[in-house]
Amino acid sequence: MHKRKGKRWLPAAVLSGALAAGAFAFLPAIAQAGNEDDAKQPSAQADFTAAAAEFKVPVSVLQGVAHEESGWQQHTGYSNTGGWGLMNLTDVTSEMVADGSAGASGRSDLTSFTGHPELHTLRAAAKLTGIPADQLQHNQKDNIRGGAALLASYQKQLTGSTSADPSQWTAAIAKYSRMSDRKAATSYVHDVFATIASGARQDAKAAAGSKTAGSKTATGSKAAAAPAGHTAAVTMRAVPSAKPVTGQLTKLRLKDTASPQAECPQSMNCQFVAADPSNGQVSDRPANGIKITQIIIHTTEGAYDDAIKTFQTPGGASAQYVMRSSDGAVTQMVANKDVAFGDGNYDSNLHAVQIEHEGFSAHGADWYTTAAYEQTAELVKYLAARYDIPLDRQHILGHDNVPGPSDATLSGMHWDPADGWDWTRFMQLIGAPFDLGAHGVGPVGSAVTITPGFSENKQTYTVCPADDPTGEVTTCTPVTTPSSALFVRSAPSDDAPLILDPVVHPDAGAKGGTDSVSDWSVTVQAGQQFVVAGQQGDWTAIWYDGQKGWIHNPGGSNTSPAPGARIIKPAGTTAAPVYGTAYPDASEYPSGLSPSKQAPLTAKNYSIPVGQAYVADQPPLGSADFFPTGGKVVTGAKHYYTVQFNHRYILVNSADVTETPTARH
Repeated sequence: MHKRKGKRWLPAAVLSGALAAGAFAFLPAIAQAGNEDDAKQPSAQADFTAAAAEFKVPVSVLQGVAHEESGWQQHTGYSNTGGWGLMNLTDVTSEMVADGSAGASGRSDLTSFTGHPELHTLRAAAKLTGIPADQLQHNQKDNIRGGAALLASYQKQLTGSTSADPSQWTAAIAKYSRMSDRKAATSYVHDVFATIASGARQDAKAAAGSKTAGSKTATGSKAAAAPAGHTAAVTMRAVPSAKPVTGQLTKLRLKDTASPQAECPQSMNCQFVAADPSNGQVSDRPANGIKITQIIIHTTEGAYDDAIKTFQTPGGASAQYVMRSSDGAVTQMVANKDVAFGDGNYDSNLHAVQIEHEGFSAHGADWYTTAAYEQTAELVKYLAARYDIPLDRQHILGHDNVPGPSDATLSGMHWDPADGWDWTRFMQLIGAPFDLGAHGVGPVGSAVTITPGFSENKQTYTVCPADDPTGEVTTCTPVTTPSSALFVRSAPSDDAPLILDPVVHPDAGAKGGTDSVSDWSVTVQAGQQFVVAGQQGDWTAIWYDGQKGWIHNPGGSNTSPAPGARIIKPAGTTAAPVYGTAYPDASEYPSGLSPSKQAPLTAKNYSIPVGQAYVADQPPLGSADFFPTGGKVVTGAKHYYTVQFNHRYILVNSADVTETPTARH
């Protein structure tokens, strides 16, 4: 579930009990710290005191809400909700939706994703205070004033007046959470009051490498900006008597959305807790013609409870299911008939069921437990049977196998659950083993399945702090671990550069990819299938990423022949275009519906050159699009193959390619 080049959210604490370094949203209530701000940083303590007095908000309430929203750390629009400043004032833009969890790049109806008032508290604060939005974003003092103004407006709206008693602000605090679910809003309120009652202290800390220079405001003046990642120095006095008045929550129109029956096998421990409605779309799959063809495996990059809470926060990601590591317990959060915003590609979201797993991708082999494998397998078998989903590696996917919907999104797509997920074991558990036949390699032009195993297939990756939200890794470190993957090199040699994806590594001087645990562009995974392009000694060449790539394969020990594979190649004398989505053509949309953009990817290497061939495991499927307003479905005449192109799949118009005559036996 990774954010572009990072995480969608970070954990409250590593599950072993150690606090997560750099956690954004939920820092510890009591921090060991000094009593004074860093003199080089703006004084948050004074800003909280002044804003509380100006808007008649108890300072403990203002600080407690800020602690829950940002951990007193400077937000710079990093999150899905576009949060800014210590008060996490939100503004979800169309650009964020296009390049976020919804993956709505190329869609014309972006306003339908962003038209929720709770996604734009920054604008509301600007209207209340008269402070320009840019200044609220970048000026710490004004950001805190904006948050205080919002809280005061909610308090007056809900109770008629402000109060010096923190307990009387219960409903206003719940409204600030932006959560519509009763259980989620109540949990938020209790977390805030727990901090108010215990007090907290935190010293100032600047983010490494960040710039401390202020940015110009809309009026041209210099804002007293804290740098991205800056942690404010704040001392919050304990108010032990403060307790939430939960009866106030009746003033809000909160929904009890935890009542639907979870869609799970009867043998599983499942509950239903709804994600926020803005994090998905109500649909009627597959009855409305939108087929469910994929199951996507994710990693939460944090704790199970934090994932549930995050999906209940408006403006972010969601998934149909969240799986607990320790025992495989499941919380369903989006009905399977509905669309969850899970993987950064709306076309994939439209046709997928998303399953999040508690854990950390950088330490996957240690975090993916037997309980998680076994319970996920039960769930996947249930879903595959219910929706007739093929049990192969082009339909049972990792988040890291999903392509970007556009050229601009290709390089930044997610890399969880990474190569630490044991695909060999998992596909055996769901009754679709790919590693039972003899190992070896067929002739050039035939297909092979990648079959290196897992436990004995040790690979060395470099893990850097940016890859590891647990905080365990403090400097870039080589880690040798069991892996589902093989590295792909540019030549048949151990010292040859890893294959270069020019989209992921655009530096003109780059000679190859990297061994970073997050560099998805240089590996193939167990169960994936490719066409043999050559053989030299212990090395096998495959067509990969529009290039000839080489995998170490002594005696064919890491591959198995796949004589029944469906192989496609360009139908004409020019390269076959490839796509990240499969929408209908513009002319196929009825009047009144704005077409989504269906255009080939034009990034370097993104086509199937003449002379190359790739594997498409299943027949092509028709194109489709969905409009939540009115529940309208549009279908197109063109059909698209799902093709194993590199570490990710891509889509290919069936009219542009041909199956080789000997593809299937």
